[in-house]
Parts: sequence; C-alpha cells; structure tokens
Amino acid sequence: MLTNTEVKNLKIKTIIYYAKDSHGLRLQVNPCGSKIWQHRFRIKEEGKLKGKIRNAISEYPETSLQDAREWRNANKRLLKQGVIPPKIYNSITNDNQNKSTFKDLFDMWYANQKDGWTYDYAIDTQQRVDKHLLPLLGYKPITEINTKTMRDLLLGIQEKGTIDTLYKVKSIASRIFNYSIGMEISEINPVSNLPNDIFKKKLEKHYASVTEPKKIKWLLVILKDVNSSLPVKTALELAPHLLLRPEELAGLKWSEIDFEDRIIRISAERMKIKKKAHLIPMSNKVIEILTILRNANLDSTFCFPSARSKSRHITTSSLRLAIRSAGIDKETFTTHGFRHMGSTRLHELGYNKDVIESQLAHEIGGVRGVYNQAQYLEDRKVMMEDWSNYLDNLLTE
Repeated sequence: MLTNTEVKNLKIKTIIYYAKDSHGLRLQVNPCGSKIWQHRFRIKEEGKLKGKIRNAISEYPETSLQDAREWRNANKRLLKQGVIPPKIYNSITNDNQNKSTFKDLFDMWYANQKDGWTYDYAIDTQQRVDKHLLPLLGYKPITEINTKTMRDLLLGIQEKGTIDTLYKVKSIASRIFNYSIGMEISEINPVSNLPNDIFKKKLEKHYASVTEPKKIKWLLVILKDVNSSLPVKTALELAPHLLLRPEELAGLKWSEIDFEDRIIRISAERMKIKKKAHLIPMSNKVIEILTILRNANLDSTFCFPSARSKSRHITTSSLRLAIRSAGIDKETFTTHGFRHMGSTRLHELGYNKDVIESQLAHEIGGVRGVYNQAQYLEDRKVMMEDWSNYLDNLLTE
C-alpha cells in the first residue's frame, strides 16, 4: 500500500507508469507531471467475468490518498449490489459522473477510422494520443473540456519545441471532438476556436537527402554495410531502387510481388493517396535482392518481418534508426530522402516528368491531373531498369 509521502515523492518519467495501492487502486503518473487516481475492477455479467473496467477520478493532490481509498471502497459496495460505478468521481464536490470521457470518444473514433489507415499511420496516431492527449484529457468528460484547456495543452507541446507534433495533435483532437458532435454526445469543438495564429508557424518540411552522384555513392556504400537485421538491411538496400514511401516499403508483402510479371502491386488501401493501387516495375537488381530474401525463408507474409513477431512488419522507425546507427545524421539524410534523391537525379538525367511522378505515386493537380490518368508503365519499366543500373555503376566506379 502507498503512503502519503510516497505518493508526494513519485518521480516524473518520460513514459506513463503506475504506482499501485491495493484492491485495484493505483496512481497513474504522466510524463507531463499530472497524477491521476484509477480504480480497476471486473464486472460480472451472467455469472461470467466481462473484463476489466478502468475508472479514473480527480487528479492528485485534489483527491488525496484517503479520498481515493474511500472512493474505491464505495465502488466495491456498488459492485456487490450489482451496480456499475460511475466513470468519474470528484472528491471536492462529492459528485459521481457517468459521462462519456475523452478516452471513450477517442476509442470509438479510432475503431471507426483505423481500417482506412495504413498500419504506420494508425500506430503513429495511437502513440500521439497516448503521449499528448490522454494523460490530461483521458479521464475528463468530453463535454467539460474547454478551449482554455486545449490551448494550454497545445502551448505545452510548443514549449518543447515540437511544432510539427503540435499541429498533428491539434488536428487529431479536433477530429475526435467533431466525431463527438456527430454522435450527439457533445455540442462544441473547443479546438476549432483556436486559430493557428496563436501558435508558432509550422516550418515547411524538407526531407534531408543527397542528390550529387558522389554523395549518392557515399550513401550506398555506407548502407551496404549497415549493421542491422536482414529485413532492415534488405529494405534499405531496396529503398533507392523502388522509391517507395517509408511506410509502403516497410509493410511490403510477398503477396504484392509478382516475380513472373516483374511487378509489385500495392493496394489502394496501403497507399498514402488512396485512389488506386500502385504498380512498381522491378528491375533485374530488385528481383535479385528479393529472390535472396525469399530464399532466406523468414516464414512471414511480410517481406520484412519484425524481429519481435513474424506476424508484423518492421517499422519506419527501424529504418531510420539503422541509418542513424551508420553515422548518418538527420540533417544529412532521412528515410524519405530516397524519393527526393531519385526524383532529382531522374529529372537531371532527362526522363519525362510525368513518368517520374507516376513512379513516385504523386497526385498531379489541376486539369492536367484530371485528364492524365496514364500510368506510363512501359516507360517506367525502362526508366527503373536504367536507374538500378545507374546506382550499381556508381558503386563500381
């Protein structure tokens, strides 16, 4: 069991952790410094355990250790009577509330949206919400979250210097609140009242890359000997030849690879621009690399299975970390930089702009984009074979 001194002196860490008391009562300690009491219990339904339910109450120190224990005991009495305790308890007003919390709405929104997202985007969204929104908002009734609360939360992210994260979190929060309005649970989106002018301007993002032949050779030489697992090392070896987005490359499946037709077919659902499947012609070099990987028999539906589970693929983070471990910093090159490198050099080598854009699966805007639906597949086959030969020649020069 906890003591008042222990609760007061709990250290803030970079991750969420829990300090247990007794009978399901625990204190959630968040990276932002807040501490939230939770009571965990099981509900029996028709004589069977339905599952764990987590109840959250006011933040410490507004709710003392003694108050939290009294609340827990009151919950236990309700459970014996067959009554499910309210989700939130305010020790100051002694008010029990069973309103939908921000976490309730996030869970509903996430479940409704995730099937339409790529695996990596779904993971990124979950992690951003877990880190930046749930610690402060998760236990609050969504109808009681106001504009000031959201402004202070977002400014707190800004103070850490992560401007890009600020705008991504702001967008996610706004979508959750809009979902709540659409479900007729709340009536106001407190984020929509926050103009971007009160935050620092988001700088235009340029992915670090190398485009000069000598620097491309330097990059290829380093990555050829990168100290990583076979899936990660092979993915990085293929990256400059395929010019896929990092998440598309990391999630590549054997079912998407047609060795006979020399084509990789990625479904529309896995593409950033979800309008149609993307076809990628495979050069002789790509077929050679993938054949070696297939013969390694990694026993997974993914070309690049995770070391933790063969039922999952490597992440874009694993590619980035491998590049960093090779001594290449983020100001010099990023995983997205392969696409910029290929686009720049292919343009300089004189290939047709539309053929290059089609290879990169870029959306062409305006009237030209409406009428230009050709995939230039035959032209891309020639271009990508030439491109692989170009890269190989750099290594042998």
